[in-house]
Amino acid sequence: MMTARPDDDERNARLLLSVWSEPGDEQLAARVAHLGAARVVDEVLTRTSPLRRAAAMQTRIGPSPRDSRVLAEHLHQRARRCGARFVVPGDPEWPTQLDDLLTRAPLGLWIAGATNLRTLAVFSLAIVGARASTPYGEGLAHAMAAELADECWAVVSGGAFGIDAAAHRGALAGGGVTACVLAGGVDVPYPRAHASLIARIRERGLLISETPLGGAPMRHRFRTRNRIIAALSRGTVVIEAALRSGSGTTAREAHALGRAVMAVPGPVTSPQSAGCHALIKDMSAHLVTSSREVLRHLDPALVPEDEDWSRDSLAPREARVLDAVPLRRPAPLHRIAATAGLVDVDVMAALGLLEADALVVREVGGWRRGSQR
Repeated sequence: MMTARPDDDERNARLLLSVWSEPGDEQLAARVAHLGAARVVDEVLTRTSPLRRAAAMQTRIGPSPRDSRVLAEHLHQRARRCGARFVVPGDPEWPTQLDDLLTRAPLGLWIAGATNLRTLAVFSLAIVGARASTPYGEGLAHAMAAELADECWAVVSGGAFGIDAAAHRGALAGGGVTACVLAGGVDVPYPRAHASLIARIRERGLLISETPLGGAPMRHRFRTRNRIIAALSRGTVVIEAALRSGSGTTAREAHALGRAVMAVPGPVTSPQSAGCHALIKDMSAHLVTSSREVLRHLDPALVPEDEDWSRDSLAPREARVLDAVPLRRPAPLHRIAATAGLVDVDVMAALGLLEADALVVREVGGWRRGSQR
């Protein structure tokens, strides 16, 4: 169902409530759905609100409540100074898949970056995993994100150490866009060691948070933001996770929303892979080992089954090069060679044979997969 486009009073009211409340307050969300955000703000300002957290909200407002429009304008000015914006349900930029969260949907989202959020979310995939990751997991996350970026998929993650950071860097290296859903404000880079990475994400993609500007990345906000990562994406891939982890929470949120949940296996002796194995065993997560398998689970039409039959008849060099050629967006010779791990002359020879079999097509900008069946 389409959400009506909000007027300025409703948008400003959601803005104020997002600052006064904590993310994921279902009682507040239900009252907003029933009365509208503007009336809920009036109740809070006049101290007539029945919400159990109304007192905490009034503490955040301060002792001298003013006109709601004046309060909202101060927040808009602050957002403009740091290049952020606030989008709410019904806005052209609002991704409607967030409405699947029902009473757990955010009142609105703070965003920084030039990319359109709704456009980014159409073809988006979450890649999440352990902070205490291994080189095996980080290498897989980087390669998978780069290959998905080559296919014009946006990579969504949380900006943390380990798998999250590897996924963001892989998407950027693949020339694609990536979105970082933060637990703190979009003007508060966290972790601080990733300040330069987060700045690059803002330039090439989006920073997203339901925590207001200046908000600290508190522990409980990491848990609540995981539902945003899951809901924004068409599927979630977990690469390395402990048995109890935030990545597992994201996967369960995605599963509850009916999104595709995928997990990459690892050594049975590795604690970092125990969570992935549990997702495969207990939650029937799809076992995936490559970006091609990820795409096939998202949409079987993206990677036809009979393409595997074609690959079985190829020599090792040609099969390796074919794996390195993107499905949709042409890639130049040097990128295919780097992905395949071969020298340019061998890649050119292999591409010639693959082109003769219609397995690849040469276009302006490089080569992409063909439509041979």
